[in-house]
Amino acid sequence: MIPIEMAFLFYSTPHGKVMAYYPSPAGPTESLLSLDTWNDVVQENVILNELRSDVEALLVNRVGAVRAVKPEYYAVPIDECYKLVGLIRMHWRGLSGGTEVWREVAKFFAELKVKSGATVDEPHA
Repeated sequence: MIPIEMAFLFYSTPHGKVMAYYPSPAGPTESLLSLDTWNDVVQENVILNELRSDVEALLVNRVGAVRAVKPEYYAVPIDECYKLVGLIRMHWRGLSGGTEVWREVAKFFAELKVKSGATVDEPHA
């Protein structure tokens, strides 16, 4: 139910709940949506139980899914999420971001894929 095509989610011990953020040119933007269905997602993807609170996140990339690009899901250290936020802030131009930011985002996810050891056809979470 997250309306943005890119987000990261993690369990925050200070807040006592799962938090979702969208990387944006303004910085990490907190989702104010109810994440009541998070437990359903975890039941379907038990690896998410292994994420360490406050330091690991589920990074979701569905950008391009409309153009038949497969969505990507990564369990990552949370600093990778903030690295992505910084990359977007640094390279964003105009209303749509411009070609440079999307080239950098694609490069970021390609590097994540290599780090994870995933192949093109493997799930990424």
